[in-house]
Amino acid sequence: MKAANPRGTAPGTPPRTRILIVGGGYVGMYTAIRLQRKLRADEAEVTVLTPEPYMTYQPFLPEAAAGSISPRHVVVPLRRVLKGCRIVIGQAHHIDHAKRTVTLTTLASEDEGAGPVELAYDELVLAPGSVSRTLPVPGLADYAIGFKTVEEAIGLRNHVIEQMDIASSTRDPGLRDAALTFVFVGGGYAGVEALAELEDMARYAARYYHNIKPEDMKWVLVEASDRILPEVGPEMGVYTVRELRRRNIDVRLETRLDSCENRVAVLSDGARFPTRTVVWTAGVKPHPVLAASDLPRNERGRLACTAFLTVEGVEHAFAAGDAAAVPDITAAEGTTGPGLECAPNAQHAVRQAKVLADNLIASLRGEVLTEYAHKYVGSVASLGLHKGVAHIYGRKIKGYPAWFMHRAYHLSRIPTFNRKMRVLAEWTLSGLFKREIVSLGSLEHPRAEFELAAGGGHKAHPPHPAPDPPKDSQG
Repeated sequence: MKAANPRGTAPGTPPRTRILIVGGGYVGMYTAIRLQRKLRADEAEVTVLTPEPYMTYQPFLPEAAAGSISPRHVVVPLRRVLKGCRIVIGQAHHIDHAKRTVTLTTLASEDEGAGPVELAYDELVLAPGSVSRTLPVPGLADYAIGFKTVEEAIGLRNHVIEQMDIASSTRDPGLRDAALTFVFVGGGYAGVEALAELEDMARYAARYYHNIKPEDMKWVLVEASDRILPEVGPEMGVYTVRELRRRNIDVRLETRLDSCENRVAVLSDGARFPTRTVVWTAGVKPHPVLAASDLPRNERGRLACTAFLTVEGVEHAFAAGDAAAVPDITAAEGTTGPGLECAPNAQHAVRQAKVLADNLIASLRGEVLTEYAHKYVGSVASLGLHKGVAHIYGRKIKGYPAWFMHRAYHLSRIPTFNRKMRVLAEWTLSGLFKREIVSLGSLEHPRAEFELAAGGGHKAHPPHPAPDPPKDSQG
């Protein structure tokens, strides 16, 4: 491996401190923004290592999937907002903090044939985020769809509309039933909001199909625990279940997905649903790069951190967000008892990034570090157009007010004025005009038509990994 170690200084001048931020999500981007704003030009150089050249504002993924927001407007281009930083598009594979190096590959690594490279640093900020937590469910890897990236959200939207097209054109009642059955696994924010928004969109789209009615579609939510949306409290969780069931959505609590082989979702309560759509949103786990490092982790694989957002027992290493187990000192001071950690959500991540950046600068300048303390104010969730639930400062809100609060809060949180105005404009236009119900699944295979014209065969849609499902009915 060859070392990549540019210092960017003129001969005879003291080298600048090399700050490496691993991850370009909430924590990575906001930390870099604050560092480039507060650091002197001769004080340090900031490098952001990220697999994607943009930050995804994940709370807007359900609305992007439903077509309320353009996918371009739920992402923030890092090169535009981080003009004072060096952006490296690549994947970190190993961190040797003892040597202060990160082993990575870039988009050019395969073509260069040189293999991974090492990037040296002086100060490390670990914010790689999380990845989907999967279980060894038969058929899951072959058939399920995730809901964590903008690509997955738009792919799911295209997939749902495509299934409606299949159901409208087939003469096979078994295929039609499977195409119109949508199973979502996981009753947290991602699962509930994605299901609610897509069901809303599909119900609207059904009016444009001559042979599909909203009641022909089956929407199933599977949750292993005894409630959904635990963040909004038990009462609002019960209300959400009641609201979803009122819309003929089959909510199954204390139920697990046992298998989805051969395009049949088999649940732990014995129910069987022939389906061509299984959406997996059953939690996340820390990014694999944490396990490939010499930094301390807790029993759940997250980095052991202090309230100062430093990695416990390690110098020159900071962390926050999904990857970090940060003690919640506001909870420790209350009646809930010590030992609690900050929830891995955007509300904490954005605030942690500010404290992390300030503490990193204070560390460089030999100043006193500040503890991170933020009392959780509550949560909001959308259940489709004009529907929502919220639990804010102890107040329980539902229906249109909660939905409006959801939009207002996230509009204020999405980075850059440019993105705020674009999202607001799209919401305004969607209120004045009809929804878009077009599937652009062919975008996933842009060369298909040219390959067909050139005689190479149609490669737009690879063969389905299994034949059409058997005509099972619900058990």
